Amino acid sequence: MHIRQKIRRVLTAVTAVLSLATGVVAVSASSATAAGPNLLPLTISNTSHRSDALYLYVLGTDLNTGKLGYVNSSGVFSAWPPGANPPGLAPDVAIKGPGNGSSTTVKIPKMLSGRVYLSFGQKLKFSLAPGGLVQPAPWAGSDPNRDILFDWSEFTYDNAGLFINSSQVDMFSVPHTVGLTNGAGENKEAGRLKPNGRENIFNALQKQPGFSKLVQKRRDGTKLRVLAPGKGLETGLLKPNYLDGYLTNAWNTYKSRPLTVVPFEADPGKKFTGRTGGDGVLRFTDASGKTVASFGKPSTRDVFNCDGRLGAPNDQVVGPIARTLCAALHRSTLGYLHTQPTYDGRRFYQQRVTDHYSKAVHDQMVDGKAYGFAFDDVGHFESLVHDGNPRSARITLTAF
Repeated sequence: MHIRQKIRRVLTAVTAVLSLATGVVAVSASSATAAGPNLLPLTISNTSHRSDALYLYVLGTDLNTGKLGYVNSSGVFSAWPPGANPPGLAPDVAIKGPGNGSSTTVKIPKMLSGRVYLSFGQKLKFSLAPGGLVQPAPWAGSDPNRDILFDWSEFTYDNAGLFINSSQVDMFSVPHTVGLTNGAGENKEAGRLKPNGRENIFNALQKQPGFSKLVQKRRDGTKLRVLAPGKGLETGLLKPNYLDGYLTNAWNTYKSRPLTVVPFEADPGKKFTGRTGGDGVLRFTDASGKTVASFGKPSTRDVFNCDGRLGAPNDQVVGPIARTLCAALHRSTLGYLHTQPTYDGRRFYQQRVTDHYSKAVHDQMVDGKAYGFAFDDVGHFESLVHDGNPRSARITLTAF
């Protein structure tokens, strides 16, 4: 499994829904020490054209100790105090962000994995329970952050260097890019929207039958966010059987023809062949003919959450096949293109029933790359940058 895929999967797994966030655990590509500084400068630039006050939070897991905590602007990590039951408010650890047209630089200590939250107008409300930090979950009606305009980026800075990505796995809200400069002076960037891209995403989902309820607004008319389909399912905003007809057709397709999965781009000779049996189970065999993985027809929820019957263990067979299937189902290529994954993004989202949320987000990215779902890194379509020798990092809030 590609290192980016492993890290992204872990980051996704700790997103708080109505439960406790357990922290982010990085998976290093190498035990060799990366050349980056012990404290990596991260510059947040505000070109949003908004006059609201901006607040920043750097939260995550100390990978040396496993403790959950927060970082101040100087890069000093502090563990959270013990939580309570019921959860009590966490300490206010907001860092004052830059006004429009300005920048602020904070430090990220090596061996930290977590999130940078950015909120406009109001500070976010975090709480602590015995299991850890309860992070914002605005898809839940009772969440105190429901009417706050905010977003986050995810990162891991460890001995493999810096991995940083913008994320739309749970929602799309504040347009921003992520980037870094390495020791050779090379700049890398991801997550840049096309002009008027935010408005186009909101409009596309508002007009899409079955998806319009995913758009959340404040009473004053402010467009806050568009929820990802998985979050819409949790709150009854999307039909729980939305994909069911497509899933039946896809599984039935492989009763009469084989499906070839080649999950490792660097190892095209490693192939698995899938066929659907009379019991509706899609079974995969390896080159020797041995059955190595089996998948019952997933539900709409399984697909949008990349879990359940599409759960992907961190191994070298079942997990990579599951990831490939989940990506193909989001992109509505399974059942139509019989070798997966497909690397031609022009073939994605072409069916009437598809992940219109991810389609809208990808359509509005300058480079076509985003994290519209957990396994959007299959085929390298994710909005992530990585370098083993970072010298500085940046998050830029773009105009909206």
